Amino acid sequence: MADDDKSEYLMSNLTQSVDRKSTDENYLAAHPPEQSDASTKVNPFSSPVLWLSGGFLALFVLLAVFDTSALSNIIQVGFSKVTQWFGPFWQILLLANFIIGLYLAFARTGDVKLGNRSTPEIDTFKWLAIVLCTLLAGGGVFWAAAEPIAHFVSSPPFYGEAEGRTLAINALSQSFLHWGFLAWAILGSLAAIVLMHLHYDKGLPLQPRTLLYPIFGDKALNGWIGTLTDTFCIIAVAAGTIGPIGFLGLQISYALNALFGVQDTLITQSLVVLFAIAMYTLSALSGLSRGIQLISRYNILLSAALIIFILLFGPTSFIIDGYMQGVAKMVNNFVPMSLYRGDANWLSWWTVFFWGWFIGYGPMMAIFIARISRGRTIRQLILSISIIAPLITCFWFSVVGGSGLAFELAEPGVISTAFEGFNLPGVLLAITSQLPMPSLIAVLFLILTTTFIVTTGDSMTYTISVVVTGSTEPSGAMRAFWGILMGLVAIALISMGSGGISALQSFIVITAVPVSFVLLPSLWQAPKMAKAMAEQQFGKPSLNHAQASHSQTEHSQTKHSQAKQSG
Repeated sequence: MADDDKSEYLMSNLTQSVDRKSTDENYLAAHPPEQSDASTKVNPFSSPVLWLSGGFLALFVLLAVFDTSALSNIIQVGFSKVTQWFGPFWQILLLANFIIGLYLAFARTGDVKLGNRSTPEIDTFKWLAIVLCTLLAGGGVFWAAAEPIAHFVSSPPFYGEAEGRTLAINALSQSFLHWGFLAWAILGSLAAIVLMHLHYDKGLPLQPRTLLYPIFGDKALNGWIGTLTDTFCIIAVAAGTIGPIGFLGLQISYALNALFGVQDTLITQSLVVLFAIAMYTLSALSGLSRGIQLISRYNILLSAALIIFILLFGPTSFIIDGYMQGVAKMVNNFVPMSLYRGDANWLSWWTVFFWGWFIGYGPMMAIFIARISRGRTIRQLILSISIIAPLITCFWFSVVGGSGLAFELAEPGVISTAFEGFNLPGVLLAITSQLPMPSLIAVLFLILTTTFIVTTGDSMTYTISVVVTGSTEPSGAMRAFWGILMGLVAIALISMGSGGISALQSFIVITAVPVSFVLLPSLWQAPKMAKAMAEQQFGKPSLNHAQASHSQTEHSQTKHSQAKQSG
């Protein structure tokens, strides 16, 4: 932390200390800011959270390498139980999180400024670019191409059987639900509000354990509850990040083989992952103000250029129509689709899988959002992350996946054949092959895919390091350790073939179980804290007109009654 920032941080907490006892004393206690960074005074590699989380990942890889079948059997049993028992809970959790967030945005609490700062720390374009690239990058390129055609080939059970254009719109609508409002809201709305208030206003550490402070008090900060909470959250987000890193190796290697004849082997896949490791580790080492912002900005520019190109030379009419009709159909069926339970087996491999993946990212993404969103209002935070970003994501899916659907409708089999066997890398190349200058566009998409994954890798490397050390400026050694570890785990898993990545995908869902209970208290703590901040920043709300009239009427009736009694 820079000296100026630290001075401002210490002063802001000092001025808050006068009235801390008057604000919800049951769950907000004063903790000097220095305690948040206390772990930087000792060797961060002695942290129990580091050894528990790092050791667990190492054990996972050892089992995957030496006894793949046993690990797969254990994970598949756990996966089936988790999706059966926790699927409905997760569906309700995400829907409630989204609705409560909207309420806070449009109520009086929407004007509350977060982070103990009057103006935004990062300008709006850079901030939105970082948010979009970080939260979408985990699978936005892979799934934008593959999920719509997957739902076209096999119709989602909510919509039932359909044909032609109707089936294509249904496929887009289902994809929009999975990557839309609910997915984004769980990554950076209510939990981010809680963390920003407790960290910047009250001096508590910027760690997942802080989300449980209102429930468990000091036990969450200094006891085994906090240690396990941070460990579970790190394992979940590491698993969720390792998967896309591994997919990147498979995607680039497959594409290099198809485009340039480079052999699609483990060596090629590993070299791609090693290159990604170097990129995102160096970016993480450069900090938020340089590497992450720079890559995010170029991600957005390259994405915009590809969108414009496809709109000019691709199936423009279907892209626009598919977006408008798909969003309209998704919004019209929003609650029934969100709570659909008609086909538990299908849900376990689609909706519940995605919800588990995003929940696993939740606390760590909330920490990252809290770190970059100082000075934003609750309304800006909620509407940007829960509404604007999802609508942009849906348009991206329409451009990439919608183009694939349009090509498939015009020439059946041209995209679906490439998708056979759930071939994610093949779909993207099949789509680009139908566009002008196919090789160039394919290469640009591969560059975009790489930079997206680099953005996710560096932001999660930074955030995990923040959690382990308790410092908002973790050491370069800690950032490098996590960056390299996640990349090496990805290489170990892809070396096992489809079994390793498949086991990791199912494991991601299992890790989301404890994390979902970490996020749960935010449903009622965020409104409570938002109300307290609103009263602190604006004073208690005045009576509205109806309340005032009612109060005046009661006062008149009381006076009239007293007059009659005295008479």
